Amino acid sequence: MAFFYSYVLLYCYQLFDQHFKLYQEISDKANKDFLTGLNNHGYFKELFDAEISSARENGTPVSLALLDIDDFKKYNDLYGHIQGDHLLTFFGSILEEEANSHDYIVGRYGGEEFSIVMPNTCVDDGLAFIDSLRKKVNNSYFKGVEALPYGCLSFSAGVVEWEKGMYDASEILNKADQAMYYAKAQGKNIVQVFDENSQYFAQNAINLDQELTEAEQQLKIFLSKDVYTYRHSKRVFQYAVDFSSRLDLSESEKKTLILGALIHDIGKLEIPRDIINKKGKLEPHEWEMMKKHVTWGKEIISTNKKLEPLIPLVELHHERFDGKGYPHGLQGEKIPKLARILCVCDSFDAMTTERPYQKTKTFTEAIDELRKCSGSQFDPTLVEPFIGMIEEKYANQIKEELVISS
Repeated sequence: MAFFYSYVLLYCYQLFDQHFKLYQEISDKANKDFLTGLNNHGYFKELFDAEISSARENGTPVSLALLDIDDFKKYNDLYGHIQGDHLLTFFGSILEEEANSHDYIVGRYGGEEFSIVMPNTCVDDGLAFIDSLRKKVNNSYFKGVEALPYGCLSFSAGVVEWEKGMYDASEILNKADQAMYYAKAQGKNIVQVFDENSQYFAQNAINLDQELTEAEQQLKIFLSKDVYTYRHSKRVFQYAVDFSSRLDLSESEKKTLILGALIHDIGKLEIPRDIINKKGKLEPHEWEMMKKHVTWGKEIISTNKKLEPLIPLVELHHERFDGKGYPHGLQGEKIPKLARILCVCDSFDAMTTERPYQKTKTFTEAIDELRKCSGSQFDPTLVEPFIGMIEEKYANQIKEELVISS
């Protein structure tokens, strides 16, 4: 009889174990995305709610990132939805590996959008993590990504930190979503922290009036030909916005500088794509053609009477303070003041522009270069004020670079 009861108990245990495993499988299927195996949208929100509750109770930080694969529709159109599904799975596996190493929670938010909850992480650390993830994705090859605008796999992301007073998870997700789409608007392959003040100003500065709107539309032509020039122009525009507020300029001069920064490279539309996108050193004849972009830019904007005040910035932003620039070799204060300002903004971004598989100068290295070339390439009265703006506005990025290099 004892043997019989033992047998029944063993049978019941096995039956319970089988039912438990079946329940676990069903539960996992209900919580996991069928394609990538990541947490699905609904379960991710449950986990996020729990992390917010924990942060609220314990006073610990928690940050959220929303990521969107750049130009995924174009990839699908080129290679089909099955290959597109493989790309989603590949991308998800990178996210999961990196998130797991930090005890972060990753999910597929929908379509080509993904989400990462970063417990015990402030927004600065969250930004650093997502940006390092972006660089890893850039350098992770997947078949066919060379046909995309950046020639690599990339994503745009928005990052936000939960703060006391935020109503619920939906409010945080909405802010991250706004930051992500702002990153898209800057030319993609960017991580943007949600900041109501700076974001509002940057978004609306482009729409100060009809001329700025028209300039933005002209700039968007670069998206189909040269996404790097598009993004470069947007960054130089932002530097001009930030720097102009620290200079003794009239409102009219500020507006002209900002608008000129936005379209200063418009003449590059006339340069053949193979020269614009060449990775190696330009041949002498190619360099001569590249230098003509300032003249071609002048000709383009001269057709619009409203844009005539921008001609000096478009034509002369490659003149040097020592007279060794182009196209006219102007020297010192013979170069218009706004063109001298734009030269500093443009050169700084050119030095720090990041491209996949290529090393660029850090902000610290670029600052050293500005000082080295003060009085030769750059107006010496502008260099230190510009550096002061960079060191204040981009302190976190400089700090991160110093940590990495140490």
